Amino acid sequence: MLYLVIMNRFTMNDTELKQFKLGGSELERGEDGKLYDRTFRALMGPLDVDTAAIEALTALRMAGRSLMLLQERWAEQHHLSSGRLAVMFRLMRCGDTALGDLAEGIDSTPRNITGLVDHLERDGLVERIPDTEDRRSVRARLTAKGRETIGGIWKEGMANQYALAGGMSKEDLAQLRHLCLTLVEAARKELGK
Repeated sequence: MLYLVIMNRFTMNDTELKQFKLGGSELERGEDGKLYDRTFRALMGPLDVDTAAIEALTALRMAGRSLMLLQERWAEQHHLSSGRLAVMFRLMRCGDTALGDLAEGIDSTPRNITGLVDHLERDGLVERIPDTEDRRSVRARLTAKGRETIGGIWKEGMANQYALAGGMSKEDLAQLRHLCLTLVEAARKELGK
């Protein structure tokens, strides 16, 4: 509904749209000391509606995209994709895992998991083994080379994450987690309709 109100009240011309795209995001602190995206707020300003929810969700999308880009860059430094890295982390933490469970565990599709495991197997990092409990199922397992590789990457990954969140208190991090998961709950309800 808010989307329709926005679209009916404000449409950018080509020049304004080009300026918005070229400007990127400019983060500033408001009078309350909290960060906001000046470019996005300027874009939304002419609407004359409360855009707090839109600004917050846009900031979350920006954060998510930035984190994904960092993860992809980090994975590439180790000659992996972020998907392959996720598979290896999961196998390190959970041990031998059925491919279907692996897909579910890292929120991926079975087809994508098959491709990721194919690549990891070709690189000698993962092997497929029969599932002793379900003959129709195949499990993935880290090889010795895979365990050695992911062991070093894991420690580096933990250090990178702590460094990234270094300016936040434990209370800030708990609040961030809570707010993100509150949105996840709301999105799941909406998706379930």
